[in-house]
Amino acid sequence: MNNTFSNTSIKCVRDTSVTAVVFPCLYSILFIVALILNSLAAWIFFNIPSTSTFVVFLKNVVVADLLMTLTIPLRVLSDAGIGSWRLRAFHCRYSAVLFYITMYISILLLGLISLDRYLKIVKPFGKCILQRVRVGQLLSAAVWVVMLCLALPNVILSDQMPHVPVGRLKCTSMKSKAGLLWHEGFNYFCQVVFWGTLALMVVCYTFISKKVYESYKASKSRSQAASRRTKAKVFVVVGVFFICFAPFHFARVPYTLTQTRSMASHCQAQNALYIAKETTLWLSTTNVCLDPLIYVFLCKVFRKKLTAALCWKPLHKGTMESATATSTQLEMSQINHSNRLSYNGMLQHSEQYTMEHN
Repeated sequence: MNNTFSNTSIKCVRDTSVTAVVFPCLYSILFIVALILNSLAAWIFFNIPSTSTFVVFLKNVVVADLLMTLTIPLRVLSDAGIGSWRLRAFHCRYSAVLFYITMYISILLLGLISLDRYLKIVKPFGKCILQRVRVGQLLSAAVWVVMLCLALPNVILSDQMPHVPVGRLKCTSMKSKAGLLWHEGFNYFCQVVFWGTLALMVVCYTFISKKVYESYKASKSRSQAASRRTKAKVFVVVGVFFICFAPFHFARVPYTLTQTRSMASHCQAQNALYIAKETTLWLSTTNVCLDPLIYVFLCKVFRKKLTAALCWKPLHKGTMESATATSTQLEMSQINHSNRLSYNGMLQHSEQYTMEHN
């Protein structure tokens, strides 16, 4: 292994006196909550037919979140220093790679969900190839294949005999020179994925919010509570996305550079960047617990099945008919329908169509 790169990995002893105690506890709590929520979400979703691209994307998010959740116990053991260096090496080479790749698969799928909502809410009567279920399935498969293929070299090129200095094994010490270069390049690619997806979501939700505002204004809706609920549903995806992922992507690049390049930085600065990265990474991981909020807020059939499951009530097939529509879509269609009725002088019947589906 090239000495320039290896020295970067081993000359600074990482201070894990705090992180080895705090983060294993935080991740353990997160694992329990995420396993319960995502197991329930998976059970519900895989009893829902894939009759829309929206449901297809949500199902793939559930799978990604479950896989990410299952990597957490190994991270807990590794961070806590439980077990031999071989456990840490296995985590670095396999588990951590799966952890990160499922995170970015979720990010891309949330971007596709935002685009799907834009097409169905802003242009509800237009026909677009992206709204076909088969296309949604192909797009989801493409996301998985591309991201897994790009992550594979991180596994293959982590083939060096680990350097085990005083303190915890650093994952970069297992990478060859080519492995460090790929790792750095892949991090830049992930930055493009995140910021590109964020830009797409901002554009989509700007148009969506404009459409919602215009619809309520045109219908002269008297229900301010309904308006507030719809706005909350419209922005829940982008809110979860930004809160979870943005801090980590501010901290990740400088931290990665200290690990992959011979940078003249003090050990104290490297440890500070490490703590910042670990803190924001835990915040990103909370996404596996917050994603179920998206299912509850935006997918009516999921909400109905969840309510039926919690109340031990059977769900009739008739309630599955709206599986292709989001809650906001239903509200928008009701408002538009109300407008058309008012124009025809049928105001006496409009109320029953403008009632919200709670």
